Amino acid sequence: MSKPNKARFKLSAVKASYAEAVGGELVEVETDDGKLFTFPHPLFTPDALAKEIDAAEGDEARARILLGDQWSEFIKSGGDSNGLMLVYVAARSEMQDTLTKHRPTKR
Repeated sequence: MSKPNKARFKLSAVKASYAEAVGGELVEVETDDGKLFTFPHPLFTPDALAKEIDAAEGDEARARILLGDQWSEFIKSGGDSNGLMLVYVAARSEMQDTLTKHRPTKR
């Protein structure tokens, strides 16, 4: 039996709550020709990928890491590294706003 007023969170419930608050675990980017590309939402970026992004130099290197195998198709569809990084920055900024306002589900 748990103690009254004890803070206890179920990990899966918290993750699901934040995923819902930020619109999902992936960020979707649509190019002008209508093709859709995705990368992990900054809140859900795996540690190894986050370290790669942080260590990369320049927008193109970071964008290539974010999109991985999708990079070539993204470029063919008219995408560019600067535009993708603007989307990434926007997702991070929106995430910060969400984190200050959101109260996760405990169970």
